[in-house]
Amino acid sequence: MAMNRREFELLERISMNPDPTNGKPVIRGTTITVEEVLGLMGQDTSVSEILRQNPHLSDEDIRACLLFAQKVIEDVSFMPIC
Repeated sequence: MAMNRREFELLERISMNPDPTNGKPVIRGTTITVEEVLGLMGQDTSVSEILRQNPHLSDEDIRACLLFAQKVIEDVSFMPIC
């Protein structure tokens, strides 16, 4: 599925750098990984709490993490083992 301009702009907020996060995707200009943000959200931490704990982040950064995760799994077939 093609990305629209808004999605492209959001994804520009995510970067990958081998140092210091071993190539994991991070919010550009930080060492906060997409994985960390998703983990916090998965533990029921609200967006407002994440932003309170990380005042240099924005709502757009959080949205970028969610969009990045969605794009990564978009074409992956996944069947959890029950």
